[in-house]
Amino acid sequence: MEPFVRMEGAGPSLFLLRGWMEETPGLAAGITGREGGVSGPPWASLNCGLHVGDDPEAVLLNRALAARAAGWEPDAWTCAEQVHGCRVHRVVRADRGRGASDAASAIPGTDALMTDEPGILLASYYADCVPLIFHDPVKGAVALAHAGWRGTVLEIAARTIEAMEREFGSRPEDVRAAVGPAIGPCCYEVDGPVIERALPLAETLAADTGAPVETMIRVTDDGKARLNLKEMNRQIMIRSGIMPGRIAFSSYCTGCRADLFFSHRREGGRTGRMASFIGMRER
Repeated sequence: MEPFVRMEGAGPSLFLLRGWMEETPGLAAGITGREGGVSGPPWASLNCGLHVGDDPEAVLLNRALAARAAGWEPDAWTCAEQVHGCRVHRVVRADRGRGASDAASAIPGTDALMTDEPGILLASYYADCVPLIFHDPVKGAVALAHAGWRGTVLEIAARTIEAMEREFGSRPEDVRAAVGPAIGPCCYEVDGPVIERALPLAETLAADTGAPVETMIRVTDDGKARLNLKEMNRQIMIRSGIMPGRIAFSSYCTGCRADLFFSHRREGGRTGRMASFIGMRER
């Protein structure tokens, strides 16, 4: 069953981790879709990225619409300058709202955010890359990470789990994780430089977890490959100690479902960005 459930009703399209939210009152977690915003083409319509050439006022209104639909005020929105790396930043109260209204104030050079403070809504941006979302219900900690192919081969999922262990005392077996809507191997063909980085990791993961290499990367006769970033990140999570049954795995391919999500590859690089989000409300 698809774990990211589209919120019913008019307004901005949100795909929520409904099961998590039902189990943990006060938790908000999910990802925005592409519908129900105010941006015009080619960012139509719920573009949440300030860095893609859209009218900033439209982007800020879209973020406000999404935050309020999720039950939050826009000033709780907190995000980073994503650079396709693997740096993890612990968000504290003083960081609340960074990057919400302008790119200059975003947390620099960071692709994963985590916090154990309520009242902060972590957010990051996607148009084919893999949203990774984490929640430790024991320690009350949340995190998210942005994993393109570079972040994946740098094992940002593992770096995030390690940071949660170090900073919050999280135990991987207590953490639940989600792999969100992202481009699938059906739509994601890569060439030599990516294969040279991704194939060795897939082979190592296969040796460690028993997952077939072909479920993560399938090299074709023309020297190219079909890359399954979602499955590769799932295997990294499993190797890091997260229980397979505690990993929610989206079936959505952003390339196939460009009617619901933005797709950088399908739309020729000129499109909007979805936002993943997670936070615990203040009591």
